[in-house]
Amino acid sequence: MQHSADQRRYVAVASDDKSLSIQREPLPAPGPGELLIRVHAAGINRADLLQRKGLYPPPPDASPVLGLEVAGVVQAVGPDVDTWREGDRVCALTHGGGYADYALAPAGQSLPVPAGLSMVQAAALPEALLTVWHNVFQRCALRAGETVFIHGGASGIGTLAIAMCRATGHDVYTTAGSEEKCRALETLGAIRAINYRTEDFEAVLTELGLKERIDVILDMAGGDFIQKNINIAAPEGRIAYIAFARGSTAEVNFVPLLLKRLTITGSTLRAQTFAQKAVMVEEILAHIYPFFESGAIVPVIDRVFALEDVADAHDYMHSGVHMGKIVLQM
Repeated sequence: MQHSADQRRYVAVASDDKSLSIQREPLPAPGPGELLIRVHAAGINRADLLQRKGLYPPPPDASPVLGLEVAGVVQAVGPDVDTWREGDRVCALTHGGGYADYALAPAGQSLPVPAGLSMVQAAALPEALLTVWHNVFQRCALRAGETVFIHGGASGIGTLAIAMCRATGHDVYTTAGSEEKCRALETLGAIRAINYRTEDFEAVLTELGLKERIDVILDMAGGDFIQKNINIAAPEGRIAYIAFARGSTAEVNFVPLLLKRLTITGSTLRAQTFAQKAVMVEEILAHIYPFFESGAIVPVIDRVFALEDVADAHDYMHSGVHMGKIVLQM
């Protein structure tokens, strides 16, 4: 799709009947602290599917257009932006509006495309990078020598979390929904990937001598995993929830929480302020970006769809068969 002379852009929007369509609308101008990015690729996230269904409404000041992360080239900079210039290669966490050939993003939520990565690879980074950094490294304060357990290891967030934790020197264990995914995650760096459909991860970790030796747990499953997470956590362990794919309610025995002095926390990224996310970006640039430059971390891309095929991309994500990120290419 080419940018037309009448200064309009193409966007993917959800209709009242939850269907997706491509529309044209006026090209936005960047406001104070914003970048206008000519988008080459956009990442797809489960939050997009929920928003499409009306289950994850965007904040009042956010774009109603779907899409939370993009990679492309800076087309224009808004007032007060002195850290980016037209022509810079950038990947960014948007405030909505990423499913488009041109998108706005806060300058403080934008990162350079790492050397050696394609735009498609870079589009897979912002949402997962900030989610993992905030929950594992900020909220759970992962420390040297600690062991990490990641649920949903085959997701875009999961694959990047494994790579980030391994690159920073931690032993990582994970769960996934098939033997094929489990073996792929072990190749990626997990010491042991557990098929949650056929194995009880608490029993497996017990057999490995790791029960009550898991320091940090990142969980997007919830439900019946909540009690098991508490059971496997080490004294002073930390458990971070970022979603509840298996359910947001459970009957739980909290006595081990007291005995082991556990911390249970959780967050969503979109609800946090631009200032909070800008701090995450600065810390990621300092502590994680060197691993992209060295090749120690490479995002896992499952499939790439054209913007016109965004509905097929959503169906594919909903199927759950993917391993890594699904990306739209403009």
